[in-house]
Amino acid sequence: MEITLTAVFQKFSEGYVGFVEELPGANTQGETLEETRANLEEAVRLVLEANRELSEEAIKGEDVIREPFPIMSHHAVA
Repeated sequence: MEITLTAVFQKFSEGYVGFVEELPGANTQGETLEETRANLEEAVRLVLEANRELSEEAIKGEDVIREPFPIMSHHAVA
């Protein structure tokens, strides 16, 4: 199962800024588009790890059910 997110890149005189539309907080910058893409991949990983840690702390000691939650996209990203 693969989920596809939308990366957005904007060029500035100093380089590029990139972010993921569906994941607030996942943003970065770089001198080249390739560097910005690599930095964005790392930013996404860090945001997901931080969100998981915050969630685990919030439910620590609680009686919860944790299970995989696959997401199927039924529309193409433009």
